[in-house]
Amino acid sequence: MRPVRILFIVFILFSSPLFAFQNMEEVEIKIIPVNENVYMLKGAGGNIGVLIGKDGIFMIDDQFPALSDKIKSKLKTLSDHPVKFLVNSHHHGDHTGGNSNFQEDGTLIFAHENVRKRLKADTTKTSGLPIVTFNDKMNLHINGNDIVVAHVHNAHTDGDALIYFPQSNVLHTGDTFFNGMFPYIDLNSGGSIDGDIEAARTGLSMINNKTKIIPGHGEVASYSDYEAYLKMLEKIRKNIQKAMDAGSSESEIINNEDLTSEFYTDEASKDFFITGPKIRKTVYDSLNK
Repeated sequence: MRPVRILFIVFILFSSPLFAFQNMEEVEIKIIPVNENVYMLKGAGGNIGVLIGKDGIFMIDDQFPALSDKIKSKLKTLSDHPVKFLVNSHHHGDHTGGNSNFQEDGTLIFAHENVRKRLKADTTKTSGLPIVTFNDKMNLHINGNDIVVAHVHNAHTDGDALIYFPQSNVLHTGDTFFNGMFPYIDLNSGGSIDGDIEAARTGLSMINNKTKIIPGHGEVASYSDYEAYLKMLEKIRKNIQKAMDAGSSESEIINNEDLTSEFYTDEASKDFFITGPKIRKTVYDSLNK
């Protein structure tokens, strides 16, 4: 089964917590070395970033609650230290679902203030809220890295953070970067096409051409992959804005494959979480606000 199809199924399953829990039993957590003491964990949901060292494990995101024990078991193969620090890249459940399980172990959770607000607004959650929040930027000095946690405004959501490990030269983008597919821009959670474009520009400005990039979804990426993603966002925005200025209706834009086919045809993207018609509607709606 194609990875993008699996991504789609995971998003659908998570709308029913019990069903999602039942299907998590078959998920395997895989460790992908990224650079020096930085690793990516893949399972179901968003990619996890891990920085190991004597200060304890520093982790970015934690996927679904039903996977916490599997994640913890895999982490023990990397380090004898516990997960002491956890940053949520944004509030979506495939990135924050395990918060409570790690918090019970004494993990300190960091996130943008809007992440805490959105998680707190969910009355089904009684624990797992970030303890330390920030507005624009935060610096942490852990495991030999001067970690930069930078908020990017109204991108994928209104609470996104880019996390950069300068000494290890690794950037985790959260869901502001979907590698190898169209982006998911959550307009209902404050996301926007312009903010997502600016997030990619900000991320590229923080790194160099040797940086390894952990995207929110997809495989580990290079600087050139990230550049190509930004160019795709910019071109799709330009194409749809031009069509809108020429008087094209919403339905005409949604059905006009030419606006996005330079990057992925509707056939090639039919199993993506965000298909061609969906990205065209999202960008149209974002520009029409």
